[in-house]
Parts: sequence; C-alpha cells; structure tokens
Amino acid sequence: MSVNKRSKKSRMRGCWTHGWGEKKKHRGGGSTGGRGNAGSGKRADSNKPCFWEDRLYLSKQGFVSRTRTPPTFAINIGRLDQLLKQFVSEKKVEEKNGAYEIDGDKIGFNKLLSTGQTNKKMIIKIDNASPKAVEKIQQAGGQVIVAEKKPAPVKKEEKAK
Repeated sequence: MSVNKRSKKSRMRGCWTHGWGEKKKHRGGGSTGGRGNAGSGKRADSNKPCFWEDRLYLSKQGFVSRTRTPPTFAINIGRLDQLLKQFVSEKKVEEKNGAYEIDGDKIGFNKLLSTGQTNKKMIIKIDNASPKAVEKIQQAGGQVIVAEKKPAPVKKEEKAK
C-alpha cells in the first residue's frame, strides 16, 4: 500500500528557518561574514590593520614581462597594393621614376607579409619583412630594405674598489 507523503516545502510553511537552524543561515555568504572584501573592517575598524598587512589579498597578481617588445603592425602585399593610391593622395608615399617609395613608419606599419599579389614596382623601407614577401616584391621589379636592428646598449660595470 502506497503512502501519500507531503512535500518538505509544504511542511515547512510558516517556519522561518525551513530546517536550517538560525534565520540567517543558508543564504549564501551570510553566516561566513559575507563575500569578497566583506568583513574587512567596515564596521568599527576592527579588522582593517590585519587586512592591510596582507598585501597579496588586495594587490593584483600575475606575470609581467620585463622585456617590452614593441607591437607589430603588419600589412600584406595585396592590401598595400590596394591602399597605394590612397597613400599617394595623402602624401605618405612618393612616386619617383616609375617606382613607389614607401616608408613603413609613415604609413604606420612595421612588418610586410606575403599574402596577395602586386605588379607595381615598389621600394619599401620597413623594420621587418617575411622572406616570401621580399621575393614577391623583387619579382615585381621592386626592392625591400629591411632596417637593421640596433643592439641594446651595454651598461659598463663599475670596478670594485
């Protein structure tokens, strides 16, 4: 014979605690002092000195690279070919003797990539270029001048007395 048992929620109607003891219990972070920085001395300054001593609790953590590499702004050969007329009109690129003289710093790019095609003769001065991009520009009758990287200055060590 089966027994029809009432659900727990219906049996707990009218009971403040629903079987969890004190009224404030079973509400997430209620009985533990709250969440996050709660309990950090917001009332009566009681915990603030302890809270300040633990610098890791308040500070950001993680890895920060000490060698800052400049960001790379790359452009493909095909895109450069499309934007060439715009750069000439903005006087960022000069046309001399049937060749376009392009300075990477003026157009805002520091790397040349090989995607796309061009049949225009270009003389490009840029910080970095892929070997395939250099080959494609040379096949079109142009030239790529890659800037030499300057070595970092070496600090002289002081002589110990």
